Amino acid sequence: MPAKYHIHVRSTPSRFPAHGRSTILDWGEGCLRCTRCVKETCPYQAYDQRRFDRRFLVDTIDNYCKNCFRCVQGCPRELVAKTLNPLYESLGDDYWTPEILLSTWYQAETGKIPVSGAGYAGPFAGDGFDSIWTDMSEIVRPTRDGIHGREYISTAIDLGRHPLFLVFDEMGDLAFEPPPLLEIPLPVLLAEPALGAGRQKVRQVLGAAARELGTLAIIPREGLTTELAEDAVHLAPSFASGTLDPSDPLLNKVRLVEVQDGPGLPALLDELKRRHPGLVCMVRVLADGQARARVAELAVAGAEVIHLAASERARGQGQAASLHLKDLLRQIHLHLVDLKIRDAVTLMASGGIALAEHVAKAIICGADGVIVDLPLLVALECRLCRECQRGGTCPVKMDQIHPGKGAQRLVNLMGAWNNQLLEVLGAMGLREVRRLRGEVGRAMFLEDLEREIFAPLFARVAGEPGRREGQ
Repeated sequence: MPAKYHIHVRSTPSRFPAHGRSTILDWGEGCLRCTRCVKETCPYQAYDQRRFDRRFLVDTIDNYCKNCFRCVQGCPRELVAKTLNPLYESLGDDYWTPEILLSTWYQAETGKIPVSGAGYAGPFAGDGFDSIWTDMSEIVRPTRDGIHGREYISTAIDLGRHPLFLVFDEMGDLAFEPPPLLEIPLPVLLAEPALGAGRQKVRQVLGAAARELGTLAIIPREGLTTELAEDAVHLAPSFASGTLDPSDPLLNKVRLVEVQDGPGLPALLDELKRRHPGLVCMVRVLADGQARARVAELAVAGAEVIHLAASERARGQGQAASLHLKDLLRQIHLHLVDLKIRDAVTLMASGGIALAEHVAKAIICGADGVIVDLPLLVALECRLCRECQRGGTCPVKMDQIHPGKGAQRLVNLMGAWNNQLLEVLGAMGLREVRRLRGEVGRAMFLEDLEREIFAPLFARVAGEPGRREGQ
């Protein structure tokens, strides 16, 4: 049995204060000067640690407060109150919500799984990935525990093409050279986000994090400087359509290369494989209306890894903008199954993968693994204010981040995500993430429940009095 994969997390404090969900209003007028002030009894010492941050003109107590409300309830004159923080409400957007950003910052700083001690007060169903409930039927079995080591659970996946059958010669040896396979210890590839300031620093951080995690960082070819290329074994250069040169010397150093789908791609891949037979080639296909047919066409033509790229809100692109990534994955996965070639090709998905649960749910829908981009930027304290896209100044000075500390924050984030994936696999009774691919029986889909269970319950019963059409 291989050694258990472990991600070494280490507390890495933020450079800038995070905006808490709520803020404390602390009035001094009318204070009774109690013998034992509620501020002194704070279980988290929030009042003792507070200071005034002159850079951002904020009281840092909001970073230490855990919302236990002990001070609010205990003050006899009700001079301490909690209110919603307007800075918190301004973070992100309706998809990359303030809750997601705050959770990502916490995981990047601590490497721990975020837990809400006050309980979950949100909706239990929603759009996209929120319409999937995962199966936890084995959660009562204490042996299914990948975090504390009582049972080994593998999160490794293979990148590459698997032969559909084997042929042996008269000596019992394999009669052909098998295609190259690249194993990564967790089903996640890192990728440079499409936005963000300080790109060169971010690339250094991505490369260092990929090396520590044992995975790969996808970076545009033009962004791979000589300095970065020295550690190319953990980098995957990405080429726009028509820009790949099979004689590029960098291709002798890397293990995986990404190529944007475009005209003449099969001939280009053949030439690339002829010159670099040990190189794994990944084709980036837009998740548009033609994605289902195009992925099948590429798989039949011998593609090794296919990267299905959705929008940053986990939606299809172009004509498929109304479809969620989970639906596109299910369609493509089942189409490949019908063609009897699903096991031959590796399918990776990107776009809108914002939380650890999205990794497991994307795999359940048919992906082998995911490619993460924007959460990595958020882990580096990005507010997703998009000032960089408007030519403004980055409020968190991304170009000044220390590569080592930035890489550790990404390692912490992936460590927290990996532990959550282990929890899901253990609760399902699975010992490897490969078995989760396409296992829709391991989940419940809201639209399926509404169609198969609730629709018949509320449908009009023929001849029943008091029922109207549509009730």
